[in-house]
Parts: sequence; C-alpha cells; structure tokens
Amino acid sequence: MNIHRKRFLLTAGLVGILFCGAVVFMWGRGQVKAAPDDVYKNMEVLAEVLRHIEKNYVEPREPKDLIYGAIKGMVQSLDAHSAFMTREEHQELMMETKGSFTGIGIEITIKDRVLTVVSPIEGTPAFEAGLKAADRIISIEDKTTKDMSLMEAVKLIRGPKGTKVNLTVVREGADKPLKFTMVRDVIPLISVRKHMLNPEMGYVRVSNFQSKTGSDLAESLEALENGRQLKGLILDLRNNPGGLLSQAIEVSELFLEEGVIVSTKARDSSQNIVAKAHPNKAPRNYPIVILVNGGTASAAEIVAGALQDNKKALVLGTRTFGKGSVQTILPLSDGAGLRLTTARYYTPSGRSIQLDGIVPDIDVDFVPPADKEEKGPKHTVREADLDRAMPKEKAQEVQPDKDKNQVLDLDARAKELVEKDNQVRYAMQLLQSWTIFSKIR
Repeated sequence: MNIHRKRFLLTAGLVGILFCGAVVFMWGRGQVKAAPDDVYKNMEVLAEVLRHIEKNYVEPREPKDLIYGAIKGMVQSLDAHSAFMTREEHQELMMETKGSFTGIGIEITIKDRVLTVVSPIEGTPAFEAGLKAADRIISIEDKTTKDMSLMEAVKLIRGPKGTKVNLTVVREGADKPLKFTMVRDVIPLISVRKHMLNPEMGYVRVSNFQSKTGSDLAESLEALENGRQLKGLILDLRNNPGGLLSQAIEVSELFLEEGVIVSTKARDSSQNIVAKAHPNKAPRNYPIVILVNGGTASAAEIVAGALQDNKKALVLGTRTFGKGSVQTILPLSDGAGLRLTTARYYTPSGRSIQLDGIVPDIDVDFVPPADKEEKGPKHTVREADLDRAMPKEKAQEVQPDKDKNQVLDLDARAKELVEKDNQVRYAMQLLQSWTIFSKIR
C-alpha cells in the first residue's frame, strides 16, 4: 500500500518530522461535528479565567501567550508524544525532513515524567561525548527539566553551530549525576550505512527513518549484492528512534514478497491502514539477522516486527523501546502546528507493541569491549606449533578477488564492528551456521 495516497501524513517516530499537506478533520469526512454542550460550558470557564488574568494579574500578559500556554497544557495532558508547536518550532521540525539540523544529535522522549534519552545519533557530539540510551536529563544549562515539555527541551538543546550546551544526567549504576558539555554542530541525518564484514556477509545500519531512507537502503543493498552471492545480511536497528511510517513500510518491502507489514487503528476508521508487501524484482532469499536494543523504537520496531512475524529474519539483541503509536502533524492557521497521536500500530500477527516492545528471538546483551591492556586467553597449542610437524599438502593456488579484498581492506569500520561488537559477532556466527545447516540433508 502506498501510504502517500492518504490525504494526511503520519510519523511513527519519537519526535514527529512529517508535514501534513492538508488539515485532517478527526471527526468526519471534512466536516467538524458540533461540540457537545459540556465542551461549550468549559470553554466559557476558560474565557472567564482569561478575562480575570487580563484584568487582575499583577503584571500584564499578552493574550496570545496566555492562549498558547493553555493549548500547550491541554495537549501535554494527552500523552508523551502529542505536542503543540509555535510557528518557529513547527518550521524547525520541518527542517529535519531536509536531512540536517543544528544541535548535539540526541533523540529524547518523556518517560515516567522525566526527560529521557532514547538514543544518541551515531557520529554526533552527543554520541562522542558518551551520552547513552536511558540517560535521564535532569537539567539543561542548569535549568531543571521537571515538568518541561518535549518541545521546550528540544528548543533549549538546539542552537547555533559552535555554541556550547551543558546537560546533567542521571544514569543507572552511576553514583552521582553526570555532567556533559557539548559543542553544537550541524547534524547530518545519514540514515543508512553499509559494510561488507567478509566476502560473503553484508551489514547495513539504519539509524533513523527519514524521507529517503527506503531509496538509500535499496541502493546500499544493490551495492552489497552486486557481483556477490551474499550468504547473509545483518540489519542493524539498534538505537534507531524511528521516524516516518511510510519509510518503515518501504524498508520492510525491500525484504518481503508478500504478507502484512503493519496495520494501524485510529478512532476515525477512515484512517485505518493495512500495509501489505509486494513482490520484489530481485527476491532477497539470503538469511537475515536484525539487531535491536532498548533504543530501537517506533518505525524501527515496525520493521523488526514485520520481518519477525513474516518469518523473514531472526531478531537478536534485547527488548525494544515499546512505542506503538502514530503521530499526525497538523498545520494550524497561524503557522503553528499540532503533533497529535492519532493511531496505534500493530505487527502482522496483531501484536500491539505499546510498552511491551519487540521481544528478540535470541536475547543477547551488548558487552562493551574489554580494555586493550587486558590480557586475553592463553594460546592453545595446535598441530602447527609442534616440532617436526608434517607440512600440509600443497593446494592449487587460488587468485584472490581483488575487488572484494579491496572493500575489506579499506573498510576499517567493518573490522572494528567484528572486533568490538559481540552482538555483530554473534549474528555473523548465526548466519554462518545457517549456511552450513542449510546444506545438511
């Protein structure tokens, strides 16, 4: 199903970045139903409070600021992902769809009423400084984040390139709050990176879902498959906070030939969606392992759930974040915007992952690499170490594939992944075993 055929656009990300080209009326087919009497009565109370503030408050206040404050409070009472945006905040949000913004590179949400890091974006100031998923931000520039809205936090954290921002976070296991000083920079949202881990094993990392993620991933897969018979692929969705629902569907379609990808259920049945896969020109029949963790959220969970339920991939890692709602971005008449939670989404088997997340098929915690000075296991004596060991029979010399070796020699990041990332190594072992067992009759 082509999601763009709808009259509105949806985001399945923690911070919505999708523009809605036309106002969506949530109550019917283009017409707003009359509000019930109790709504009008409460509106009268709101107007009464506004009059009292304008007349009696100790200092004068702009009516627009008062009304905006009331709207923000109303929307904030709904859920952690709905938000009212001023014109400036709405415009800034739209910039993200163009591929970059200025800040430190973290995705945040409100969890248990505390501003919480979902994940740092790879290669950004936040990532380099050592911020981690699940860090709880208790202050920004010494300003407490208690009762702070998501949009207010984003506004404080972002700023001109080259300026500094200070965050204080509480981290599980740390004895005291940690302080981070980071220099803001332009954050390029490069959503897809690829590597060959060995001549037959591919690796792609999808860090978020933006407007070109599906096409970028398609190009990356074609480059990995070009002239090779892939024996397996690792799809890394760890610390992927989500993004555009349409791109989660497009990415899933790259691997599926049929079946449901995701369904959504809204109050307005006209907004219910059932997205299905269609045959690809070149079916991808090699085994796939998807890597996930607690920073895998929303659109990334859609992809993991779609491939898991359709028996197309094994999911390896730890339980995902558990965001199973969809937000619609609604532009308002004065240029402001409303990000409103309008639907829940479900995996092909009908699971709602809200709060529960995706449970991996194979539960493997990430183990940080040991210190370089730490001694490894002692060398095991082998036949080749023995004195007077009989030499092996000379085999016919095979000329190496220069192109493949060149890719592996130049790809330092791939080597680092294999050496330092236990989850990647485990996935490689699974894929290698998969290939071996498939030959057993």
